[in-house]
Amino acid sequence: MKNLIFALFAMLSLFALPSQAADMTVAQAKQLIETGRDLDTIPKAIWKQLLTPEQYNILWRQGTERAFTGELLNNKRKGTYVTAGCRIPVFRSEHKFKSGTGWPSFWEVSDKDNILLEDDWSWLGKRTEVLSACGEHLGHVFNDGPAPTGLRYCINSDALIFVPDEEE
Repeated sequence: MKNLIFALFAMLSLFALPSQAADMTVAQAKQLIETGRDLDTIPKAIWKQLLTPEQYNILWRQGTERAFTGELLNNKRKGTYVTAGCRIPVFRSEHKFKSGTGWPSFWEVSDKDNILLEDDWSWLGKRTEVLSACGEHLGHVFNDGPAPTGLRYCINSDALIFVPDEEE
């Protein structure tokens, strides 16, 4: 009986209509990113074309860049850090601090609606993974940061793009 049900599902999948996401072009994905809408419909294959290999590995395969190698580690300019894929604002320069860990660190997010926190058991114990609202892996958050929050958002440089404040 199990084999019969499996065979029926397999046959039905042959006739399934292709999803809109499967037919998405890079240009259509870029338009969604510009508008900030339906970002969760962009397929991984399109992200792979839009991002550098390092960005794709970090954002969509939960990778980590080597410590002390990130371009934004020592950035001291004023501005906003947005995610490298979906372009969601997640951190501000005034919340950045030097943690000595080798990754950009922040004690606060710029908009709590743009960040998701999930349990991560991928190493020897439990950590808290930091994701963007569209599902991009950014890094992890720890409870060893400075006041006033006591948090350290340890974020991969390649997961972010820095947008400087406009000079007046």
